[in-house]
Amino acid sequence: MTGFDLGALLAERGGERYDLHSRHLNHQLPRMLHTLGFDKVYERAEGAYFWDADGQDYLDMLAGFGVMGLGRHHPVVRRALHDVLDAQLADLTRFDCQPLPGLLAEKLLAHTPHLDRVFFGNSGTEAVETALKFARYATGRPRVLYCTHAFHGLTTGSLSVNGEDGFRDGFAPLLPDTAIELGDLAALERELRRGDVAALVVEPIQGKGVLPTPPGFLAAAQELLHRHQALLIADEVQTGLGRTGDFFAYQHEAGVEPDLVCVAKTLSGGYVPVGATLGKDWIFKKVYSSMDRVLVHSASFGANAQAMAAGLAVLAVLEDEQLVAHARRTGDLLRTRLAALTDRYELLHEVRGRGLMIGIEFGRPRSLALRGRWTMLQAARKGLFAQMVVVPLLQRHRILTQVSGDRLEVIKLIPPLIIGEREVDRFVDAFTAVMDEAHTGSGLMWDFGRTLVKQAVAHR
Repeated sequence: MTGFDLGALLAERGGERYDLHSRHLNHQLPRMLHTLGFDKVYERAEGAYFWDADGQDYLDMLAGFGVMGLGRHHPVVRRALHDVLDAQLADLTRFDCQPLPGLLAEKLLAHTPHLDRVFFGNSGTEAVETALKFARYATGRPRVLYCTHAFHGLTTGSLSVNGEDGFRDGFAPLLPDTAIELGDLAALERELRRGDVAALVVEPIQGKGVLPTPPGFLAAAQELLHRHQALLIADEVQTGLGRTGDFFAYQHEAGVEPDLVCVAKTLSGGYVPVGATLGKDWIFKKVYSSMDRVLVHSASFGANAQAMAAGLAVLAVLEDEQLVAHARRTGDLLRTRLAALTDRYELLHEVRGRGLMIGIEFGRPRSLALRGRWTMLQAARKGLFAQMVVVPLLQRHRILTQVSGDRLEVIKLIPPLIIGEREVDRFVDAFTAVMDEAHTGSGLMWDFGRTLVKQAVAHR
């Protein structure tokens, strides 16, 4: 036995968490958290809540950017992980076939019966990378189309289909991919006529801004792609596994059957990183066309026993607790109550989304006094007002949210799928209080806004 004691280490050094990050990790993260007043010390988490050292609870409406779909420390997932560790399986031998990957693949494919096979990696960006490689190889074409404002990951391949310039800047040259406007079928057909397009990769609801694809777009895009021997890739990394009120978000539109589907986040149970790329049989058989190519695409930790056990437990919980239908009902309730506030608050422009993936967008007010303050914020940096809302939600109401992307006046709500009416009431009450203050045109919220303006101007 070694002398390692995790509890003792955390007790001794846990208080250094922000200093350790500043010295050894991304030094801008603690700086940003200090600036916003987000530098909390959370001691414990369970379900949809955190607790600090004083025992105060915080409602999590962010779910680790969607990773915590079942909330934190779900007992079924915890038990599955204890069980798989205690089983001491002969894992990752690389020269056998363990049962857990096959069982998880079988369960996933049951929710999308037009697909046949699964590749397991370790993250959402790996799932996208797999889809890009498979689409290029299966079609023999180099180019993949993506939509403006898309987010598909930050490794080099997935970055090539990332619609946000802020992430791409300084990392060129990337792969030969081309952006089209979300919903622009004419642009899609124009690119397809060039004959070199392998696929279109699309989020059924874009995470950046919470923008659903226009009604009918996915089905029409699929028809165009297949007519030109190209593939449809659905990125369900954030939208999948019940988030939008269907198991996959593409299933909201009749007749849509993507050739490849990317999954991650919620599948992990919040414990073990996992990504999955689901695809048609002919695509996999073309990639793995002979025994010589058996390892042409693989992942060192892919399909490990802990990740597979977590995934199987997650799917069991989704079914047993009927969380897909629950997410639809709770999301409809939350969205309806928030949308009812748009007539009350002139700064509140729109509430949109599906299930428990909701975007709250702010816009230019009508009244002269508020318009002047809004213009001041926009001139300094777009997105500051949304940040002004996020901060008091945490500081005064102990609710964790975040803006949906850089320079966007949109807050994205992606809470754990387990939240109910109590959490809806708490969020709507807090949001109403913040909006009431925002429309007075004075107070601490606007003082914080002026601080943000000064920092934005100084940063220039």
